[in-house]
Amino acid sequence: MTTEERIKQQKELIEFIGCQYDKEGFQPIAGRILGLLTIMDKEQYTFDEIIEELKISKSSASNALRTLELQGFIEYVTVPGDRKRYFQIKSLDRFSLIDEHRNKLNRSLQFLKKAYDLKADKNSRNALSLSHFIDILNFFLEKIEEFKKDYESRK
Repeated sequence: MTTEERIKQQKELIEFIGCQYDKEGFQPIAGRILGLLTIMDKEQYTFDEIIEELKISKSSASNALRTLELQGFIEYVTVPGDRKRYFQIKSLDRFSLIDEHRNKLNRSLQFLKKAYDLKADKNSRNALSLSHFIDILNFFLEKIEEFKKDYESRK
């Protein structure tokens, strides 16, 4: 594969990632910025480089960068003597993505437990479905921690 073909595929993947994040409720621009910082060989981009690379407005880039920074996805570094900020994917623990999903599952579990507790008839079809979801989530959440320990023991 030539360099041009690889870069073309990287840019197509950035657009795909932007669409995926959009479906999860992110701003499409935020998803594209995350894609850019993750996919491209260059790991740090200035504000102006992000605007140029993604062909986006300054205001949409500024809003998306602020949101991504507040959510802990990206960070910026500075270089002594250079006033520019260089944005990059935030360095995270290897389990941070797994832990983020675990936290989302825990929030869902709490919601399902509250819904189940409020059911008058614990034997109704809906209550039984909730009970099964709760059991599955509890089982899955226990396994996540086991998998993390197993993974660590391999290293």
